[in-house]
Formats: sequence, C-alpha cells, structure tokens
Amino acid sequence: MRHKPFFRWVLTLGFVLSVCGVGISIAQPEPEPIATRQIDLAVVEEKSDGTCRVRWSDPYAKKTREGAYHCDPTRSSWLKVPNYGDSRGYGHESGFMYTEGPDQGDLEDPTTDLKFKNDSDPGGVILALGILAAAVGLVGGNLRALPRILGVEARLVRRATALAEAAGWAAEDYGRALKAAREAGRQGALGPAPDPELVRALWVLREAGPQAHPAAEAALELSARLTVLLKEAAPAAGLRTRLQAGPAARDAAEAAVAELRRLLADAERDGLQERFAQTSVDLLRGQDAERAALAAEADFERDPGAYRRLFEELTAQAAESPIAHGRRT
Repeated sequence: MRHKPFFRWVLTLGFVLSVCGVGISIAQPEPEPIATRQIDLAVVEEKSDGTCRVRWSDPYAKKTREGAYHCDPTRSSWLKVPNYGDSRGYGHESGFMYTEGPDQGDLEDPTTDLKFKNDSDPGGVILALGILAAAVGLVGGNLRALPRILGVEARLVRRATALAEAAGWAAEDYGRALKAAREAGRQGALGPAPDPELVRALWVLREAGPQAHPAAEAALELSARLTVLLKEAAPAAGLRTRLQAGPAARDAAEAAVAELRRLLADAERDGLQERFAQTSVDLLRGQDAERAALAAEADFERDPGAYRRLFEELTAQAAESPIAHGRRT
C-alpha cells in the first residue's frame, strides 16, 4: 500500500496561505499613527545612561503623573540638574503624550516604534501560518522520505532474504527426501524382506512428522513469492541502487517493500521461519546412513503397517508436483 502524501498537502497549504497572506498585506491600507502632542517633562531622577523618572501633567486624567522614561543623555547640560534652574531641583526634558486611543495620556516611548490606530495585520498572521505550515511540510516530508532515501529498508530486505532461504531449503530438503523414497520404492518393496534403502527413506519422512508436508508446500509457495518481491525491491536495498533506479523502478520497489513487510509480519506471527528451520533439521537426520538404517529398521519392525500406509500415500501423490522434485523457485 502506497503511503499517503500528507506532508505534501501540508506544504501546499503552507504555500497557498503564504500567497494569500502576502496578497492581504499588500491590499490592506497603511495604518495611521495614533496622534500625540509634545509636552514638557520634569526630570525627577536621571542616570548617566538616560534612564530617568519624570513627572508630567495629564489633562485627560486631570492629575500629575510620574513614571519611568528614557531621557536623551546627550541633551544640553543646562537642562540637567543642577544647571537647570528649577526651584524643585528637577531637570527638564520634552516628550510626546498620546492624545487618543487606549493609551491616552501616556508617554510615547522614544526607544520603540510609533503606535498605530489599527495595528492588527491579518495578512501577516496568515503569512506566518503559511510559513509555519510550509516548514512543517518540508521538514516532515524530508524526515518521512529519509528512510526510503537512505535505504533503511535494507534491514527488511535482509530479513526477507533470510526467510526466503529458510523456506527454499525446507522445500528442497523435503523434495529430496520425497524423491529418495520414490526412487527407492521403484527399486525395492516393503515385503517380508523390506528394502533397507526404502525403509530408511520412509523413516526420514516419518521422523519429520505429518506437519513436514504442509510446511514444505507453504515454504515452496512463500519462497517463490519472496523471490519475485525481492527482485522488485532491489532498489530499496541501498542508497546507490535507489539513486540509480528510475522513477518506475522506485515505485515498484516501494510497493514490493510494503508487500514484504506484510509477509514478514505474517511469517513472524505464525513462526514460519522456525517451522521451516525445524523441518530442514528433521529431514537431514537421515544423512548418517548407518545410524539412520539402524533406527529405521527398529522402527519398521515396531510398526510396519505405518510404513506401508506412508508409502501408499507417497505413490498416490502427483509425481509431477514441484515439491516432489525439490525445486526452488
């Protein structure tokens, strides 16, 4: 299943919002500054850096007010204490007082910009949101694409390769044991003097258990499916292969990786790799011919009927079945 381009849509939204924000800001008329008038200030305290406390008359509140202010430290020394001839011992400064708006009667701070009647800027807000959305889209998209670009699916490809090999060996080992039993059956029989090779070949299949055949069939099918998907997912195994592949191959690799991820999850849930490995181990017990022959002879003497039934089942199966020849696809 292909991933949904969520961050691509976020980036598109951010671009649209940014364009709209710029357009609104251009179309919006310039705000008018709030009206002020110049007044005299009595400097109560003053420091060398211009930090001071001043008093002024607020005609709107009809009282004398006092507050912090930033005086001009470079103004004439005749306007500062003790040169300024104020009977209260204060210095002199001039400033601007707001005559309208919510700050009416307050002093304008000379160190900041002017205040405006309508300082709201919806275009700027929309532009900021657009830039934020575009940043989220770019960063999120790159972070999401980074694993695919750097080929971190290589680990998944290695796991799928290991599973395909385990499945292939299980199918091949079962096919080899099955073929050995059929060839021995054509040359010998399970009569009063049973053929030792046929007994040993059947003993291997009996030791593997009834679950070996369905496990081998599942292994053959899964191995074939994984082989095709691994070939398609090859560009996802590393950065170089991804860069060398074309767009169509990269798209096919992404689809193959998604399918591999699903198959691996199913295999892990069902414990397939362990089943395949155990099947191969059980089928390889007959490689020690001498020990296997002794074990097979003792087991045949204990239950010869089970061997005959197993041989009949094998001969009844389709001889042209791929698993009968131990084919690995």
